[in-house]
Amino acid sequence: MPVVDLYGRPGCHLCDDARAILAPLSADLGFELREHDIEADDDLHKRYLERIPVVLLDGSHLFDFFVDEAVLRDSLGRVGGG
Repeated sequence: MPVVDLYGRPGCHLCDDARAILAPLSADLGFELREHDIEADDDLHKRYLERIPVVLLDGSHLFDFFVDEAVLRDSLGRVGGG
C-alpha cells in the first residue's frame, strides 16, 4: 500500500486544507496517510517550516503548500495505488 506523508503543524490552515483533501481520499484511493507534526522534531521544523504543508508519496516529494488531487491520483496510478 502506498504511503502519503503529510508534514505540518497545529494551527496551520493550509495543513488543515491538505488534510481535508487527503483523509477522505486515503480510503478511496488506497493509500496510508501518515501525519507528522514538525514542531515535535527540531530537524523537521528546520527543514519544513517555510514550506508546510509538505506532502510525500512513498518518500518522494509531491507537494508544498497545496494538494493537487489530479496529480495525486496520477502519481498513485504510477505506483500501483490507484
